[in-house]
Amino acid sequence: MVAIAIVAALYYGREVLIPITLAVLLSFLLSPLVELLRRVWLGRILSVVFAVILALGVILAFGTAIGTQVAQLAKNLPQYETTIEGKIAGLRDTTVRKLSSTISSIGHQLAPAPQPATPQPAPASAAPQAEQQKPVPVIVTQPAPSALKIGERVLTPILNPLATAGIILVVTIFTLLQKEDLRDRAIRLFGSSDLERTTAALNDAGQRLSRYFLTQLGLNTSFGAIVGIGLYFIGVPSPVLWGVLSALLRFIPYIGSWIAAALPVALAAAVVPGWSMVIWTAVLYAATELTMGQLVEPLVYGHSTGLSPLAVIVAAIFWTWIWGPIGLIISTPLTLCLVLVGRYVEHLEFLDVLLGDRPPLTPVEGFYQRMLAGDPDEAEEQAEHYLKDRPLSTYYDEVALKGLQLAANDVVRGTLPTAKVEEIKEAVKELVRGLGGYDDAPQAVAEERKTGAGPPADREAVPDRPPPAGDASDKDRLAPAWRGEAPVLCVAGRGPLDEAASMMLAQLLGKHGLGARVLPHHAVSRARIATLDTAGVAMLCISYLDISGNPAHLRYLLRRLRERLPHARLLVGLWPAQDPILKDRDLRHVVGADDYVSSLHEAVEACLAAARTESRSDAAREEPPARVAE
Repeated sequence: MVAIAIVAALYYGREVLIPITLAVLLSFLLSPLVELLRRVWLGRILSVVFAVILALGVILAFGTAIGTQVAQLAKNLPQYETTIEGKIAGLRDTTVRKLSSTISSIGHQLAPAPQPATPQPAPASAAPQAEQQKPVPVIVTQPAPSALKIGERVLTPILNPLATAGIILVVTIFTLLQKEDLRDRAIRLFGSSDLERTTAALNDAGQRLSRYFLTQLGLNTSFGAIVGIGLYFIGVPSPVLWGVLSALLRFIPYIGSWIAAALPVALAAAVVPGWSMVIWTAVLYAATELTMGQLVEPLVYGHSTGLSPLAVIVAAIFWTWIWGPIGLIISTPLTLCLVLVGRYVEHLEFLDVLLGDRPPLTPVEGFYQRMLAGDPDEAEEQAEHYLKDRPLSTYYDEVALKGLQLAANDVVRGTLPTAKVEEIKEAVKELVRGLGGYDDAPQAVAEERKTGAGPPADREAVPDRPPPAGDASDKDRLAPAWRGEAPVLCVAGRGPLDEAASMMLAQLLGKHGLGARVLPHHAVSRARIATLDTAGVAMLCISYLDISGNPAHLRYLLRRLRERLPHARLLVGLWPAQDPILKDRDLRHVVGADDYVSSLHEAVEACLAAARTESRSDAAREEPPARVAE
């Protein structure tokens, strides 16, 4: 009901709302100029008056130019009409007449021979009846219009635009004069309880809107200037008119420039008998629009205006239906205003989600959604974009593990059935296997390492998180116990998705020169731990996505592992970083692990540090004692 009431108010109040909206948008456009004049030498009132007069002068100049060009076109309309008729006649001669003659010949061959008509005698009384039934002519005369009617017909088309222009002028002036007061009233209305956030929102909205309007005005003016100059050299009449119309119509998203091209192309066809001018005019518009839209605008706007392309189209349709052609022209600025409001007003966040170009789901939510859908291919595509400037361990820590934590929370709440959990586990395993070709470094850095070339002089690859210090790929740097095929055992916790986290850790360790293998949780149960193959194992890494606040089972698991591998180092990875064990030293002492980490990156660092420490210890033990000089 609220939406229906808003739409009805916009539709039935358009006579008042359109000029007010245009005035507000014009105030955003003039606000930077007013601020500049105030900082230079004028006060507030003079700055506003000067800016408004300058805007009126520009508008009147363009209006005068358009009127002059239209008058010149009207004089040559008969000549253009003759040229068009000649071209149409030529096309008809070459195509339509040939086609008509072919159809006529086929029709004559198929039609039956005509039968001779028998004349019928006319009745004798026909002529007298025709004379008797002659219609009586009726003449309708209109009374002479009064002076009031004449004045109404003449002044009404003039008064309505003047009234609209007057409203726009007055509202623009008062909006610029009362800018700070309007800002304070908006803060009081929407966010007086959070002044910092509301002030930041208003400042951001004002700056972004002003920058967007100025940028769009500059780009469209440049487009119109290029088109006008090009049409002048091509020889199309009234190039100033078509340049101004092209600049104005380009405010219409996506289709405005092509609408602007239609009239000059049609006029080019009417100027000369040939078709070369038409072709050059069409090429001029196409080349200019493609250059502006695909090259210049992405550079100027930073590849984004903040709006979804689909939202721009839908908004253009909606505002055209509500406010007509004016709504079509200002639909993009109005949509941008709605997006900014939704970005900062919590209750209107749906506007930003529906109309903005920001991803509706975070990378973590997107990862979990793709796992729920059983689509590891799409998850791998997402990961490829993420890994262009980030190492693999960062993707696993910041996206994959947090997504698995969402799944683990749903398992605890009982909202995920067992079958779906198994599907997620298999999808994650496929994703991990698919990412096996990536190094634990940003993609650009990995390619430079493979080719042996350094980064370009104008770029240094700085990942969000540096890869683990050093390069452990050289086995000679590791202690003898760490040089085996799998010196690290990655043991899954009790959770159904802990094994997937263990697979990620094992893959990362392999990329840093440490062999690792993954064990499911049942392999270290009380009944089967005695049969565990411990040959060449130097470290055990236990992964837990959630221990549900009860570390007792973890403590008993570590006790069993300590008894089975007394010389191995034990590491516990508690991927939820807020787990109490990570903050409580006494609790960690009771649990009994050697290392506690909250990310895969830290786990890899801990394993590498342990391997190097033992290597240095072994080297120190093997080194002979130094001889004392006599």
